[in-house]
Amino acid sequence: MADQVDGIDFALAAYREDGVWTVQELAHDVLEDIGVLSAALRRFPGDGGAVGMVAVDEDFFVVVRVAGPTTRVLLSDITAADEWELASSAVEFLGLPQPEDEDDQVPAGDLDLLGDLGMHAMDMGVLLDDIDLYPDEMLSDVARRLGFGKLFDDAVGLTSA
Repeated sequence: MADQVDGIDFALAAYREDGVWTVQELAHDVLEDIGVLSAALRRFPGDGGAVGMVAVDEDFFVVVRVAGPTTRVLLSDITAADEWELASSAVEFLGLPQPEDEDDQVPAGDLDLLGDLGMHAMDMGVLLDDIDLYPDEMLSDVARRLGFGKLFDDAVGLTSA
């Protein structure tokens, strides 16, 4: 797991309380699988639950949204499950078969998990199709659309000095 943690670019939790977004860094020990990550996200307050955003190895990301007992997951690239425990856990959580070597790099999970917050499935699909963007850039766009772009960019170091 230690080498897997070294590949984590960032892990953040975002939640909105009384209309105000808060972004906090997540400890890497909660990133071992979707179940542990979901439990950690449930500790955060929030009007619509909490959103976890994890970018790994400048290669893929996982978005996990918890609200009450419900957990929704989006994995940006299903083929990441071949190499990364967190991605494999996401595929397992979604009830999908593990990817084969010849599988395409496609997203898996709930493209509309942030729809009620302003990032609808169609927009998410278009964003995920942009092969020129890195995971941090994609998640920055998601955060901007949800209303906490500056907080996100500050937290992951995308803000210019």
